[in-house]
Amino acid sequence: MKNNPKKVVLAEGKFIRFVSKGNWEYIERVNCDGAVVILALTKDRKVIFVEQFRPPVGKKVIEFPAGLMNDCPKRKTKETLISAAKRELLEETGYKAKKIIKILEGPASSGTASDMLTLVRAVDIEKVSAGGGDEGESIVVHEVKLDKAESWLRRMEKKGFLIGTRIYAGLYFLNKYNVAK
Repeated sequence: MKNNPKKVVLAEGKFIRFVSKGNWEYIERVNCDGAVVILALTKDRKVIFVEQFRPPVGKKVIEFPAGLMNDCPKRKTKETLISAAKRELLEETGYKAKKIIKILEGPASSGTASDMLTLVRAVDIEKVSAGGGDEGESIVVHEVKLDKAESWLRRMEKKGFLIGTRIYAGLYFLNKYNVAK
């Protein structure tokens, strides 16, 4: 591959575009400034997971609450990483966070997409609504004791659910650093 090949747009939809750069083909989003993945733990040490059907894999997937930053043109102000994380947590789970702490940032799938993900920790969360996502989503919220999370995930996998791989990175941070004490 050349040092700096020109990017060519092969196709573009409402949310993503398919591009090539040299011999490489990948997708990039056209409707946002990044994505956040939210680690949330209740005061009684329950991890907040979400379940939703994902058409690209044709199955229900267990994930951490997550979403896109600046993905809605109707919003009057540009979102920050913190405001997007708070909005997504509330929208998807019904939990409000007093504080969001950035843990790390990196590529979602560096071989197929340009998406960058930021993993954050929601601190001092409180249930204030039902959650379930916005009008285009159908999200089920699961609250699972941190020390039972891995066995619960194995049971869900046996039931046919897919488990998002970021779950294990998030559990590592929640367990290793015990961030909810």
